[in-house]
Amino acid sequence: MIRAGLVALVSAEPGLRVLAEAADGDSAVAAVRRRRPDVVLMDVRMPGKDGITAAAEIIEATGGDTAVIMLTVHDLDEHVYAALRAGASGFLLKDAGPEELVRAVRTVAAGEALLAPRVTKRLLRRFASLGVRDARSELSRLTDRELDVLLEVARGGSNAEIARNLGLAELTVKSHVYHMMQKLHLNSRTQLVITAYETGLVCPGQDPRASA
Repeated sequence: MIRAGLVALVSAEPGLRVLAEAADGDSAVAAVRRRRPDVVLMDVRMPGKDGITAAAEIIEATGGDTAVIMLTVHDLDEHVYAALRAGASGFLLKDAGPEELVRAVRTVAAGEALLAPRVTKRLLRRFASLGVRDARSELSRLTDRELDVLLEVARGGSNAEIARNLGLAELTVKSHVYHMMQKLHLNSRTQLVITAYETGLVCPGQDPRASA
């Protein structure tokens, strides 16, 4: 019933089309391999293969071309962190309204990242409890301009906002984001954010722009 409601909601939106449905993780992975959608709405808890494992397989199989939004009734830290580490582009709670869900689909389809506000707060607390790993070997691969862009990405800026803040063309920002993911062997924008926090480039509660 929930899946049917989501299908009806998305199908009614201009410019959006549902390519496939799946009742479990294995079926979801197979459907993505077959249909290659731009966005997948994935439940965390499913029969058989769980949603986080399926999401990781989807992102690896598509090279990050398919964005995954995780849906759950629980905003548990381990679920959020595991999903984002796997490369998920968004994490929404099932109590999100129809407009919020549709906006999430459009947001990640455009290459941006999205997190429910209260999920973001819990995630930042998680980062605060982690030790900072050595960033030198990772971040040294990035140019100064790429580090500027990474700081803006960690702040949650869209490509358009980053372009305005740094005086760049939006296409240039997209290019920097792509090259950073290639250099750091990442598959999603959210993984860039995690890297910025885990390496200490940005600290929870700190305005990332102050790190520049």
